[in-house]
Amino acid sequence: MTDLYKQRFSELHQEMENLFASQRDTYNKFYGAHEINIDGNSLLEWRVKVRNLLIKACGADSEHYKEFIKNELTDSYGTYFETLKRLQAVFLAAKDDYEGGYLKATRSLIQAEVFDSELEQANELHEAGYVSASAVIAGVVLETTLRELCDQIGLPHGALDKMNADLAKSGKYNKLQQKRITALADIRNSAAHGKPDQFNPQDVKDMIRDIQRFLAEYL
Repeated sequence: MTDLYKQRFSELHQEMENLFASQRDTYNKFYGAHEINIDGNSLLEWRVKVRNLLIKACGADSEHYKEFIKNELTDSYGTYFETLKRLQAVFLAAKDDYEGGYLKATRSLIQAEVFDSELEQANELHEAGYVSASAVIAGVVLETTLRELCDQIGLPHGALDKMNADLAKSGKYNKLQQKRITALADIRNSAAHGKPDQFNPQDVKDMIRDIQRFLAEYL
C-alpha cells in the first residue's frame, strides 16, 4: 500500500507539471488585460485525484487535506493558473512528508485496519473448525507487524525470530513480550508445517487474542 501511494504521488506530480507546461496567455475581456491561465477542466480532474490520494495517504483530518480544500477554489478575481500555484505548495508538502516517513501514524492506522480484517478472517476460520488455517493467517499478521515495527525504528527485515530479538534489544518491547511472540510463532510454524498435534484450538484462539492486544499496544 505504501509503495502504491508513493507511485500515485509521483504520477500526480507529473500531471501537475503537465498542467504548468500547458499554461497559455489569454485575454480577459472583463479586465481588458492579458493573463496566464490553464484549462479549468484539466485542473478539476487533477484536484479530484489529489483529494482522493490525500484522504487515503494523509487522512481527512490532516493539515494537508484541510489546506488543499481551503485553497482549491478559484474566486471570481483569480485564475485557474493561480489556483494551481497555491495547490502546488500543499501537494508538494504532502508528498514530501509522506515520502519522508513523517505520516507514520496514518500509515499505522491503515495497516491496523488491514490487520483487523485479517484477524477477523482468522477468527471465522477458527469458528468453522479450520484451526490450522486460522493459525497461519494470524501468524502472517504477527510477522508483518514485526516488519512494520522494524521500519518505524530503522531495523532491517529478517526472519521472525531475528526481528523479534532485534526489536526487544532495541527496547521496543521487553523480554517477556519477546518470549510471548516466540511462543506465538511456534504455533504458526507448527500449523504451517502440518503438525496440528503440537497445539489445540484454544491455543489458536488465545493466539489471535494476544496478537490483537499486541497490535493495540505497539502498532
